[in-house]
Amino acid sequence: MKAVGYQTSLPIEDPQSLIDVELPEPVATGHDLLVEVRAVSVNPVDTKMRMRNTPGPGETFVLGWDATGVVVATGPDVTLFRPGDEVWYAGSVTRPGTNAELHLVDERIVGPKPRSLDFAQAAALPLTAITAWELLFERLGVAPGKRRHGDSLLIIGAGGGVGSILTQLARGLTALQVVGTASRPETTEWVQAMGAHAVIDHRRPLSEALREAGIDAVSHVASLTRTDHHFPEIVNALAPQGRLGLIDDPGPIDVRLLKQKSLSLHWELMFTRSMFGTPDMIAQHRLLTDVAALVDDGVIRSTLGDHFGTIDAANLRRAHALIESGRARGKIVLEGF
Repeated sequence: MKAVGYQTSLPIEDPQSLIDVELPEPVATGHDLLVEVRAVSVNPVDTKMRMRNTPGPGETFVLGWDATGVVVATGPDVTLFRPGDEVWYAGSVTRPGTNAELHLVDERIVGPKPRSLDFAQAAALPLTAITAWELLFERLGVAPGKRRHGDSLLIIGAGGGVGSILTQLARGLTALQVVGTASRPETTEWVQAMGAHAVIDHRRPLSEALREAGIDAVSHVASLTRTDHHFPEIVNALAPQGRLGLIDDPGPIDVRLLKQKSLSLHWELMFTRSMFGTPDMIAQHRLLTDVAALVDDGVIRSTLGDHFGTIDAANLRRAHALIESGRARGKIVLEGF
C-alpha cells in the first residue's frame, strides 16, 4: 500500500524529511478496524513527532492521526462497526499513523462520520474535537447547558485547530462568555466567525487587553500555545479559584504563582486513553458520536482552513512547514492518494 513516512528526523525543508513509500497491508485483529483512508488532516503533534522520534535502522515511521475513511475489514472482537461504515477518528500515538492507504485503529476510539460533511471536511475535526471536548468538560470542569451565567473562558490561540473547535463548543453548548486571542486580521475574523463574544490581541498583556474589552477577570483559561510566555499574565487574568487548562509543551513555569488565588492547573492530552488502554477508552467513541450529531444538527461546523491536495510526501511537507511557521488558520486537510 502507498504511505508517507520518514526514516530520519530532518528539517522539513529537506526532501527526505517525508518520503513516499510502499508498505505491507495491515491485518485487523481484536478490536481493530481496517480503514481505507479517504482524507487526513495535519496537527502540531505530527511535526513534533517527526523531530523527536527517530526511527531505528531500516525502519520507516508513518505519521498522521486525524482520518476519515471507510471500514473494509474488522477484527473478531469488533461490535460497533462493520465493513462499509464511514468513520472518523484521531488514532493512537503508539501505533502507525494515518498517512497510508489502509490503517488499523481500535473501534473504541472511532466514531461514525458526520453525514453532512464530505471526507475532507470531516477530517479536520476528530483530534481537535476530542482535545477541546475533554479540555472543556473533563479537565476544566465546565458544565454543559445555558442556565448558569457569569463564568467566562479565555482561549489563548483561538485561531488554531483546537481553538477553533473549542470556541464553537463553548459558545454553542455552555453559558460561558467566550474570549479568544488572535494577532492578525485574518485570524481575528476567523475567531469571530467561530463564535467568540470578543477577540483580544495576545501580543499585548492579556489582563490589560481584557480590561479594555470590559472584562475584569475570567474564571477559566484554555492556554493552547506559548503558555510559558503568557503564564504571568494568565495568573493576572484569572479570577480567584479559577481554572487553567493547557495542551502545549511549555518551558518552565512557576506554578507557585497559582497559590495566592487558589488557581488549579489541568493538562489535556487526547492520546492518554488510547496510550494507556484506560477502562473508559470507549468514551472517545461516544464523544465522536456526539460531535458528529452536533455537526449534522448545525451546531458545529468544520474547521477546515486549507486543502493541500492529495496525500503524498510533497504536500505533507508543505503542510508541516505551514504548521511550523505558526501561521496556520484552522486545519490543513489532504485527500486521496
